[in-house]
Amino acid sequence: MPNRLSGKRVFITGAAQGIGLAIAEACAAEDASIFLIDRDEALLEQAANKLKEDGVNLGYQAADITNAEAVRAAVARAAGEIGNINALVNNAGVNVFAEPLQTTDEDWQRCFDINLKGAWNCCRAVLPEMIARGGGVILNIASTHAFTIIPHTFPYPLAKHALLGMTKSLGIEYAAKNVRVNALAPGYVATQKAIDYWNSFPDPEKAKAETMKLHPGGRIATPQEIAMAAVFMISDECPFMNATCLTVDGGLSVLQHQ
Repeated sequence: MPNRLSGKRVFITGAAQGIGLAIAEACAAEDASIFLIDRDEALLEQAANKLKEDGVNLGYQAADITNAEAVRAAVARAAGEIGNINALVNNAGVNVFAEPLQTTDEDWQRCFDINLKGAWNCCRAVLPEMIARGGGVILNIASTHAFTIIPHTFPYPLAKHALLGMTKSLGIEYAAKNVRVNALAPGYVATQKAIDYWNSFPDPEKAKAETMKLHPGGRIATPQEIAMAAVFMISDECPFMNATCLTVDGGLSVLQHQ
């Protein structure tokens, strides 16, 4: 039986750590060729070297997704190193949480530049070749913030709502070109971002315990659990799944909607 991602050439953003790195590892384990980008050059090189030791076919380049020209250059390099990209994972993102009237113009710009504009820069860079070659897959890593609102997390939910809108719009626009565009919405995930969030409180352990109590199962996801869902959505196992969002949050958003 062939591996689930044989023939996939996957371009992954924010791939040096956390969910992005877990997705890279999971894709590689299913026989995909991967190209990794991240702003943190040292961390990216470290991750890439470890994957190369495991025999993974990959390329990588440090790049800022808010820079459209840098993204285009990375996509061109990827085509030369692993072949034309037929799967994109827009994973790079940043938490920007504040009370609305305390949100600075710089916070607002940073939130939308990374969480929305950056994803669009990547879509725009890969779509022409996907269309020309008969299809492809785009997976945007959204969040439960894309359809729920938690006080004092402004303007992050706005950007994630917009990312979900872009997912649906592009999915409909290019469905006839055999390009599937979907989103994956994790809840809380055990990444460095989560640790940084807990550490922003006077009592980090108490904050962590409160987070765990929010979830029906009393725990949060591992990056690998999110990566498993990503592999499914990148694969050809869901060929009629388009312009939609898969939620992987342990049931958290169901409780939030009550």
